[in-house]
Amino acid sequence: MAKVHVSNVVVLNNPCEFNTPFQFEITFECIEELKEDLEWKIIYVGSAESEAYDQVLDTVFVGPVPEGRHMFVFQADPPDVSKIPVADAVGVTVVLLTCSYRGKEFVRVGYYVNNEYSDPEMRENPPTVPQYEKLTRNILATQPRVTRFKIEWDDKPAEAGTSAAAVASLEDNSMEQNADSNSSPPTLVETTGFGNGTNPLDYSRCGESNSLIDPSSTLITPGISTCASNDSLSAPMEVI
Repeated sequence: MAKVHVSNVVVLNNPCEFNTPFQFEITFECIEELKEDLEWKIIYVGSAESEAYDQVLDTVFVGPVPEGRHMFVFQADPPDVSKIPVADAVGVTVVLLTCSYRGKEFVRVGYYVNNEYSDPEMRENPPTVPQYEKLTRNILATQPRVTRFKIEWDDKPAEAGTSAAAVASLEDNSMEQNADSNSSPPTLVETTGFGNGTNPLDYSRCGESNSLIDPSSTLITPGISTCASNDSLSAPMEVI
């Protein structure tokens, strides 16, 4: 049984300019106190063609995590544009929010991201060299795809020498491979939305250049801690 359940993620500051930091307000429940920290990552998929263009925008270790419901804001800088293929600068891609415990990923939240020029003329005749300062980033916040994996928690410690394998549940290029030949991928439990009736996204379409529906934006809630730049939450988070 999972000891941590992500109950909601709110995309903040959306839509916005391409070079604006990503912000996610994360709410999760812990059914009992964890012995080790939770590792959260924000990953930007630079190209649907190869995982080599995936960028881990930031990593934060959250802990200690007592029993209860918690909420915090995870902020990360925008992707390094020099690592994005020119052909994939404009159009639809994916951003991933993952969480791991003891090196094992147990939940992944994926969103479509549409990057397009705000100027109608530039949309009709895009420049050969991408002008990122004129791009608008729009995350399809109303249709997350939540993928959960079964892992071993504190009850059954993993054997020495094993490591978590990257699982391409959303698409083959969703995160960096970090597993050795002796490890096996975690067991997929389910892939859903947040239980609000939203249909999961078809991530096989992540490389297409179609426009997305404008999602409604949500304002940041005052008084919530913001984590960024490989920080570790040493103080307790806000308990709801």
